[in-house]
Amino acid sequence: MKIEANSPDEYVKAIPEERQEVFGKLRQVILENLPKGFEECMSYGMIGYVVPHSIYPDGYHCDTKLPLPFMNIASQKNFVAFFHSGIYANEEIKQWFISEYPKHCKLKLDMGKSCVRFKKVDQIPFDLIAELVTKISVQEWIELYERNVKR
Repeated sequence: MKIEANSPDEYVKAIPEERQEVFGKLRQVILENLPKGFEECMSYGMIGYVVPHSIYPDGYHCDTKLPLPFMNIASQKNFVAFFHSGIYANEEIKQWFISEYPKHCKLKLDMGKSCVRFKKVDQIPFDLIAELVTKISVQEWIELYERNVKR
């Protein structure tokens, strides 16, 4: 499900009405806990949280015109997606998240490499997401990215 939007506010307004409140809450939780330096923007057709060129001039290795991505949220056809690159790049954070998830949600964890899918939007563990968002600073993400992803 592709949503045409030029800003995060437009994106939230364009998603199905029954998801707007919970999606807005997820966005707010991220913004309230986002470490200093990350910026919210539109990224790959989703709401993204990136390291801007003013902090990391090299940008994203796949397209250096783009800022370095870190997290994204999206409303997909059958779920809300939360992408967190730290889960993919840092095994310790991944294991922490996997072990904490059952303490916050009764549903089975539905996770890919960096994507957590929430099929039941009333079951999003906002407290756990808030804590995860705080776990990696901009500088730590740049170091992880350069060590594990950028070659």
